[in-house]
Amino acid sequence: MYGLIGQMLATPGKRDDLLKLLSDGTADMPGCLSYVLATDPGNPDAIWITEVWTDKAAHSASLALPAVQAAIAKARPMLAGFPHRFETSPTGGHGLSI
Repeated sequence: MYGLIGQMLATPGKRDDLLKLLSDGTADMPGCLSYVLATDPGNPDAIWITEVWTDKAAHSASLALPAVQAAIAKARPMLAGFPHRFETSPTGGHGLSI
């Protein structure tokens, strides 16, 4: 499995709009086992995204999907940065079948 944990910063006041867009634009991604969006209690503009994929190739392929490309294009004006990004190797957990 392949995992990503990243922090995304929204432009001030746009976090909830960005969360909605990310939620709507990420359904039906082949190979995606888990995609979790979370707010950051310490930063009103921050979003944490935790992803688990069958493998790195599935994640890479998802970036070319029309729905994902459309979400990226709509999100750009609401983005202020990506300060943290970590690649992981998930080994299991609730909701993940190995």
